[in-house]
Amino acid sequence: MINYDKILNPTVKDIKPSGIRKYFDIVEEMDNVISLGVGEPDFATPWHICSAGVHSLENGHTKYTSNRGRKELREELARFMERKYRLTYDPMEEILVTVGGSEAIDAAIRALVQPGDEVLIVEPSFVCYEPITRLAGGIPVSLKTRAEDNFKLTPEALKEKITDKTKLLIFPFPCNPTGAVMRREDLEGIAAVLRDTNVMVLSDEVYAELTFGDRKHVSIAELEGMKERTVIAGGFSKTYSMTGWRLGYACGPAPVLLQITKIHQFAIMCAPTTSQYAAIEALKNGDEDIKKMRNEYDLRRRFIVDRFREIGMDCFEPEGAFYAFPSIKKFGMSSDEFCKQLLMAERVALIPGSAFGESGEGHVRASYCYSIEHLKEAAQRVQNFVSKL
Repeated sequence: MINYDKILNPTVKDIKPSGIRKYFDIVEEMDNVISLGVGEPDFATPWHICSAGVHSLENGHTKYTSNRGRKELREELARFMERKYRLTYDPMEEILVTVGGSEAIDAAIRALVQPGDEVLIVEPSFVCYEPITRLAGGIPVSLKTRAEDNFKLTPEALKEKITDKTKLLIFPFPCNPTGAVMRREDLEGIAAVLRDTNVMVLSDEVYAELTFGDRKHVSIAELEGMKERTVIAGGFSKTYSMTGWRLGYACGPAPVLLQITKIHQFAIMCAPTTSQYAAIEALKNGDEDIKKMRNEYDLRRRFIVDRFREIGMDCFEPEGAFYAFPSIKKFGMSSDEFCKQLLMAERVALIPGSAFGESGEGHVRASYCYSIEHLKEAAQRVQNFVSKL
């Protein structure tokens, strides 16, 4: 008999499965469940984008592309970044097309982090950052954010955690799960702390186009002295409702992108060709699609936040992404207990805040990328549950 305990990588064995997928798997086995658990847009990919993918297949574009992605797509990404965020990138050396934003994050961490390096991770945040850091041999260091600070990272909290071993800051704004946004004035303080260090920034901007209100997203790379030390991870999944197309990108300094590309080259080869053709169409003609979806998310955002507050759950006002992060502290149970009991009693799936780091405890994440009718039913069931506590 093979002793798998001696064969398997102990670092991988020690990593806990995703707290999001844990609930997703439970829901799959239950009937009559209303889920606000998974952050996947309920919109179909706009047809003109799908059509471009179909047309590429009809024309026989089924071969590998360049490792970095089709040149036309990288050129469109360069125009997109300049048009949206006033950032200039060389499509030949500073942009890489990846398999989703997730691959961009993974490859960037592996390209930068050596065993023993400390990686500062804003928390609560998406579930992948810490495990990938550990797989690279890095040491995750939590930068806890608080509802009292609108879940924003403060310069003081950042400065306190930087040491001689700090290599990377993972900076996920707009934030999953909190919906927090860092405005230009917030970013200035963070940039001021970083400019005199050798700390790199991995800015996860997958939700950049889902920022609500009159003030648009500002990338930390826009600030003086920050572009040279920032890798931006972006994607098409949330922006254009292209989750299943699995396409993302990384933008950053050429010396860093060269190393990220090598990892991509040996692990992946290239992103899906059909998806790349669709993405070109999205970038060229998809601005109205973004606007329509963002406006609908905004309606849903205001509805679900108001309902949570009516129910008696304190709820931070999210300004980006498509998640609400209400507090359940007053109910005297852990976030995992709350979500399990809610699921069993009322067949509603939320995600425990603890899935996103220790500082997420006392909250639950509710995705509002569902129809108003779906949200209404879920909110009523939550109210039924809460009224009995």
